Amino acid sequence: METNTIVHGLSVSTSSQCAHWHSDRDIVAIKHKCCNKFWACYNCHEAGADHTNQIWPKIEQNDTKAVLCGNCSHELTISEYLATGSQCTSCSALFNPRCSNHYHLYFEV
Repeated sequence: METNTIVHGLSVSTSSQCAHWHSDRDIVAIKHKCCNKFWACYNCHEAGADHTNQIWPKIEQNDTKAVLCGNCSHELTISEYLATGSQCTSCSALFNPRCSNHYHLYFEV
């Protein structure tokens, strides 16, 4: 991943996989509203941040680029990510479809 964007977390790879989630499709980092930093996952934020997580409200999801593809470094808006069908809109890399089970940890749904 050629980017100047820092992805925070535990044992973060160049594709933004972490100690918690590291399959070939776990390549999404999400910018947390509370600190405006990309984290590899919610568990990494809980382990490394000194504050409580805040979720992105629906009103901010259309225009806020808060999802980073670990394959090509493209930043997707939240709405774009939620509508992608688990695929990057820039490079077509596949994302883990089971991440949808955790949307509520990041976004108002």
